[in-house]
Amino acid sequence: MIAAISYSLLQEYWWAIISLLGALLVFLMFVQGGQSLLFTIGKTEMQRTMLVNSLGRKWEFTFTTLVTFGGAFFASFPLFYATSFGGAYWVWMLILFSFILQAVSYEFRSKPSNFLGAKTYEVFLIINGLMGTILIGTAVGTFFNGAQFSLNDYNQVNWETGARGLEAVLNIHNISLGLSVFFLTRVLALQYFNNSIDDNEIALRVRMQMWVNAIPFLAFFLFFIGALFLKEGYAFDPSTMEVFTEKYKYMNNLLQMPLLFVLFMLGVLLVLWGIFSDLFFKPGKGIWYSGAGTVVTVFVLFLIAGYNNTCYYPSAFDLQSSLTIRNSSSSEFTLGVMAIVSIMVPFVAAYIWVAWKAINKKKIDENEMNEGGHKY
Repeated sequence: MIAAISYSLLQEYWWAIISLLGALLVFLMFVQGGQSLLFTIGKTEMQRTMLVNSLGRKWEFTFTTLVTFGGAFFASFPLFYATSFGGAYWVWMLILFSFILQAVSYEFRSKPSNFLGAKTYEVFLIINGLMGTILIGTAVGTFFNGAQFSLNDYNQVNWETGARGLEAVLNIHNISLGLSVFFLTRVLALQYFNNSIDDNEIALRVRMQMWVNAIPFLAFFLFFIGALFLKEGYAFDPSTMEVFTEKYKYMNNLLQMPLLFVLFMLGVLLVLWGIFSDLFFKPGKGIWYSGAGTVVTVFVLFLIAGYNNTCYYPSAFDLQSSLTIRNSSSSEFTLGVMAIVSIMVPFVAAYIWVAWKAINKKKIDENEMNEGGHKY
């Protein structure tokens, strides 16, 4: 069956898989968003313990999805992996360092022999919450705005700045995406706290912080989307593979793929409804609407970055070095074999759903934290 699938269809299939994993990762980074709110929502040690344990039950989902996203990108589009990770390594090193801090913190925060103290590890969690969200969002921004690299005839990477990827933070469009991801993950975290913690004081602060974070999220997101649809994009001629700039490229992609336009609007509306639901209707249910909307919206943004003859990792230094799903993918055989393995993805998703429901069967409260047992 796989042999009958064309090479180009396999490339598009794997870009869709990458896009879905990236969308799931952004949603699951509500863990990072919640970590950045530890001292804002948790005013006492017990309240911070409830927050950390609520997030601690989900942090491995985020970490696993990050690793899967990176692994799938490496296997399906290795030239991107070599270009970005090999050239812009300071950005990725900082991201990975922040996630190491997260893993160490959940492991040692409540250990009896913790000589650094719980507060030190809570600060580490906040660092991961800040760096992980903003830097990942900024790095994804380069999918639309390009990076300073060139490739020689042997596809060897030459990064054109000594900042090694950190120059991306000087682009306001990249930063606007990074900040919109940061505030979005905080909104999702607040909704998650409503869904998973039973504490009146925390619930009151969550409601107040929902306004504080939803407004800047919408401002940065609207700025990013408005600028994206009005800017020139990077396209290529599929017959010659010549790269050129196209006015309103990303808006054209949405309009030329009507299904993606419908999904994008649906995703945005779901995120907004989730926010309004928690603010004005029944707190605790908004996470499901906003979570689904986040996945759909980010999924579409990834797709329009790579589909419709678009360069998903453009070079702002040498236009013809830009990466597309056509010139950066693995071999047809590799993509075909991996396509068979990808049949397991729905089963993994089902396991995550079942595990999530089982873990969140009962809301966390002070009594549970005082009963002993495993605590983060």
